[in-house]
Amino acid sequence: MKVGLFLGSFNPIHIGHLIVANLIYEKTDRSEIWFVVSPQNPFKKNKQLLHEFDRFDMVSTAVSGHYHFKANDIEFQLPRPSYTINTLTHLKERHPNHDFKLIIGADNLRNFHKWKNHTEILKHHGLLVYPRGADIEKENYSHENITFVDAPLIDISASLIRGMIKGGQSPKYLVPDEVLRIITIKKHYL
Repeated sequence: MKVGLFLGSFNPIHIGHLIVANLIYEKTDRSEIWFVVSPQNPFKKNKQLLHEFDRFDMVSTAVSGHYHFKANDIEFQLPRPSYTINTLTHLKERHPNHDFKLIIGADNLRNFHKWKNHTEILKHHGLLVYPRGADIEKENYSHENITFVDAPLIDISASLIRGMIKGGQSPKYLVPDEVLRIITIKKHYL
C-alpha cells in the first residue's frame, strides 16, 4: 500500500490539514493518508501544546468517516523528541510492504536539511510537498524523491485558531464542527 504520512502537532487539526491531505490523496498515487500525531516536535517548544491524547482524539474525530484517512499514534511509543527518521523506521518494521512518503509544507522543505538523517529519509521514502507560505525555487530542490503537489495556498494555522479561541472568537469553519465541539466542551486553548 502507498501511504502519505502527514506528521504534525495538530494543535488543533483544522480544515487546511484536511484540504491538503485530500488534494494529496486525489493528485498522487497514495492509497491512504495517515495523520501521525507528534507528541513533541524537536523544532517546536510550545507551551500551548495540548496533551497528545487530546490532540489524537481531535484528529481521530476529524478523519472519521473518510475511509482513506487514518489517525496514527505511533510516535506516542517512541523516544522523545519525535524524530521523523525513527517514526519511519518503526513504521517500516511494522508494515514492511507499505511505501511511505512524507507530506510536508514548502516552509518545512526549506529547513529539511536540518532534519535528523534527512538524506536517508529522501533516499528511502521521499517527500510530497505542498505550498505553504514559503516562496521557494523548485529547481533548487530537484531530487527524484521530491514531488511538488499543485495545491492552493491555504493560510490557516493552528496558532491563528488558538489565538481566536483565547480571544473569545469562534473558529467556526476553520476546524471541523466535531473538533470545535470537543474544543468547546473541554475548554481547550482558553
